[in-house]
Amino acid sequence: MSLRHAVLGMLDEAPASGYDLLKRFEQAMSNVWAATQSQLYGELGKLEKAGLIRVLAEGPRGRKEYEITEDGRVELRHWLVEVKPNRSPRNEVLLRVYFLGSVSPEKAKEFIEYMGENSRQREERLTELEASIDWGDDNEAQYGRLVLEWGKRFSAMSREWSEWAVKQIE
Repeated sequence: MSLRHAVLGMLDEAPASGYDLLKRFEQAMSNVWAATQSQLYGELGKLEKAGLIRVLAEGPRGRKEYEITEDGRVELRHWLVEVKPNRSPRNEVLLRVYFLGSVSPEKAKEFIEYMGENSRQREERLTELEASIDWGDDNEAQYGRLVLEWGKRFSAMSREWSEWAVKQIE
């Protein structure tokens, strides 16, 4: 996945400013894809230059509201259904777990307990986020709920695995 396609997907739902998109990344997309302000604004410029989005309106202090173009929709749909996902198995956390034999069992357990606590906190944040959202019945709400549920289940699985793994070291 790329930031390009995340932005195109959000703009396919509705026009938005860079600020609005950044807030959506922080709230709704944080479980899926992170983006910094500089990355987002840089990508908006690239997308506009490529003709995949255009400025719909300009406001005070240089605020621009963007909308997706037809070429942008074609690119988004191509990526969604024709480009196979990169299923790279890279996972820095599990790479560290693989090499935990290089530290004492106590340190290994501490690391895995830390992983479990992070997973528990993430699960809690996602549950709170879910309760705070006024879910509609549009596509964004329907598929957003699917993504949020994946995040909750993945976090629960990671927490449960951490609890199991600590017992294996004991």
